[in-house]
Amino acid sequence: MHYLLDPLSLGFFSNALTGGVLAALVCSVAGTWVVIRGMGFLGEAIGHGMLPGVAISALIGLPTLAGAALSATAMGVLVALLSRRARLSQDTAIGITFVLMLSLGVIIVSRSRSFATDITAILFGDILGIRSDEITVLIGTLIVVLIVGAIMIRPLTALSLDPGIALTLGMRPALAQAGLTLLIIAAVVASYRAVGTLLVVALLVAPPATAALWSKSILAMTAWAAVISSACVVVGLYISLYADTAGGATITATAAGVFLLASGAAALTGRRRSGRPLLSPTTAKEHA
Repeated sequence: MHYLLDPLSLGFFSNALTGGVLAALVCSVAGTWVVIRGMGFLGEAIGHGMLPGVAISALIGLPTLAGAALSATAMGVLVALLSRRARLSQDTAIGITFVLMLSLGVIIVSRSRSFATDITAILFGDILGIRSDEITVLIGTLIVVLIVGAIMIRPLTALSLDPGIALTLGMRPALAQAGLTLLIIAAVVASYRAVGTLLVVALLVAPPATAALWSKSILAMTAWAAVISSACVVVGLYISLYADTAGGATITATAAGVFLLASGAAALTGRRRSGRPLLSPTTAKEHA
């Protein structure tokens, strides 16, 4: 038992647990819709799209979280503009913007000779270095994400089922899509300190995807994703502490491993939903 309790007396470990679980909860709410809508690529791209803002803010002495938020938001707006004005598919717009933002970030970083340590933390996270003020930001982000997610469940359900239905019901699918993009941005920006920009997509996708194997409703999927992702954070942190491995990478590897095990178990027991989508006209009516 002391193996579980002793680390809790360490301030940095307690902060890491608290911050990691909060990040997991934020990612669970946004990640549910990422999985349902098949938007994992956008989450990955936004993670990389934060790099220019983080780099600039670090170089001029501003809070990196503010730079990350501005850069990620700029990327989301650019993707939307390219999709609508240039008539590109969303994947194409994301790909072009992703390359642009990542290149700008690398160029900015390459101009600084004192950025090596910081870039490692940005890319792979520094969960054991989470501070109290960052935990406060995560708490605020979680509250906002929960409120926005609750307000948008009806339009997002209709949008995910059929944009035409959403338009017919007067739910403004373009606005719902913009709101979902903002949810993803909030999750990625708030969580990058814990697991890094390269690994944050694992928290966005793996726990909700695991929950989707067994869930029959959106709310159940979100709840199970929150439980699974929080457990992965706790288990991953303890493994990291005793095995002396990178915290963020260990957490994301745990989340991916849980998905693989759950997927195999669902297939073996025959409890997988036989390819049926989570969203159907029935579930749409339940949330409409």
